[in-house]
Amino acid sequence: MQQFTVPQFIDVESKIIGPLTTRQFLIILGTVIIIAINYKIFDFSLFVVSGILLIIIAFVFSFVKINGRPFHFFVLNAFQTLRRPGLRIWNNRLTPQELDKKIASLPAASLSVPSKMYKQSRLSELALIVDTKGKYKGE
Repeated sequence: MQQFTVPQFIDVESKIIGPLTTRQFLIILGTVIIIAINYKIFDFSLFVVSGILLIIIAFVFSFVKINGRPFHFFVLNAFQTLRRPGLRIWNNRLTPQELDKKIASLPAASLSVPSKMYKQSRLSELALIVDTKGKYKGE
């Protein structure tokens, strides 16, 4: 039987410059470029305020992790949650005739009920057949 190496630690990002990962380095590089542009455009007081804000934002997005995941995933998940409706209302105003129409329009395969329920031993046997890729034929 041929053996394969299973990758370990696939969630660890590779380090490119010292302790910095590629993502962290690019975020810091982008922030430095934006701060340099702000230095040329704004007067000194606005440059200092915007620079401090940009450094804080870059630090948060580069190094902060929430539940072991990078901060930008947290921000994306927060936006997705805010876009979804907070209250879900069930519309139960269908008349029995409309309900019968909807049921009739569904494909017959989705309405079928399994003819018999399998016992736990049968499920274990099927799992064994699948795990052995068919070499075990079953009883």
